[in-house]
Amino acid sequence: MNLKSKLESLLFVAIKPLTLKELISATDEKKQAVEEALNALAQDYEQSGSGLRLLINNHSYQLSTAPENANLVKDFLKSEFSGELSQPSLEALTIIAYRGPISKIELDRIRGVNCSLIIRNLLLRGLIEEKFDKLKNENFYTVTMDFVRFLGISKIEDLPDYERLNKSEVLQEATFVSEDELNK
Repeated sequence: MNLKSKLESLLFVAIKPLTLKELISATDEKKQAVEEALNALAQDYEQSGSGLRLLINNHSYQLSTAPENANLVKDFLKSEFSGELSQPSLEALTIIAYRGPISKIELDRIRGVNCSLIIRNLLLRGLIEEKFDKLKNENFYTVTMDFVRFLGISKIEDLPDYERLNKSEVLQEATFVSEDELNK
């Protein structure tokens, strides 16, 4: 697989901008090769008339929609994010509410599927927030104050059966998918 393809995949699934350092580390390539591939990818999007663009800011990179499609995307997202949550989104949100702070890897393991797009959707809706743990070098997710306010409770511990469901033993019993199965 070529480097441009690898970078494009990483940028597509990332829920936040990725630094040059993160991309170098993830691809195990030299800095110059990664920079050249990113520049080529940005040119490809620009020249092809694609609906995507590669945003570059302070050595951070993120895929975005083309500016000329802004109104179309805004109208679509307005209806998409003001509507009801899908069943998978509700499941993920419930897990985050009861288990948070929780990492993406833990959420993927519990649900048995990759939750990147669900996390992105919940972040955009303002229902969850992301915090980086420097010691663990990992992002963790919790529900937002807006979520707590929307439910009409004063703290997350007021959720039904919170004490029982927040314990890791209960979650371990609910986890039916092994890590080997998840990585297939």
